[in-house]
Amino acid sequence: MSEQMTFADKKRKTVERAEFTEDGRYLRKVRSFVLRTGRLSDYQRDMMNQNWANLGLDYQATPFDFATIFGNENPVVLEIGFGMGKSLVEMAAANPNRNYLGIEVHTPGVGACIAYALEKGVTNLRVICHDATEILRDSIADHTLGGLQLYFPDPWQKAKHHKRRIVQPEFVARVLTKLAQGGFIHMATDWENYAEHMLDVLRQFPQLENQSPTNDFIPRPDFRPLTKFEERGQKLGHGVWDLYFTQKSSL
Repeated sequence: MSEQMTFADKKRKTVERAEFTEDGRYLRKVRSFVLRTGRLSDYQRDMMNQNWANLGLDYQATPFDFATIFGNENPVVLEIGFGMGKSLVEMAAANPNRNYLGIEVHTPGVGACIAYALEKGVTNLRVICHDATEILRDSIADHTLGGLQLYFPDPWQKAKHHKRRIVQPEFVARVLTKLAQGGFIHMATDWENYAEHMLDVLRQFPQLENQSPTNDFIPRPDFRPLTKFEERGQKLGHGVWDLYFTQKSSL
């Protein structure tokens, strides 16, 4: 028994373990994804452990140096909540002149995204497993993002829960400080009520210009891949609303 405890103690000293909730949500800084979770498969865990140095980023209290991280000066597009990462990887593969930074708190999605990036040979992508608000606040310098993508965030359907929606004036105000001149905000949802809420919030900022000819929504652009989630919703008759705003050039 004492020998087993000694071995365990040694292992704890050499590996800083990641901590997750029972449903696989990240709790603190990741060094090695060795803890088992109910939904994190061995394959997903291995993809994260084996490739984090090349494709993963940890939260830091000082801004990222994107030029050093990506090895170029290409614009950086941030996507918050990329799910399993398929559309994010496909966008990165289709746009080698852009760098992509994805944030997702659910570890199975991060593992799946890394695996798909390796399969597609994508190198202009980094993923983060951390709270997006802290990353925006601390880890991204002002005026360094070429754009923000937010596709199908949790709609929090009940009216009493609408305050939990990520798209709020405070969130957009923070994003605007991070966007470079001419940067974009692209959102999509399959909940009409949330789409209207997003539109109302974005319209509060005079420095943003709606790219919709009708000043509301746009059809899904070709550059946003159709997700499995979205395709399933379309088969059920669900609508999808895209919003695309750009930051006006300063006078």
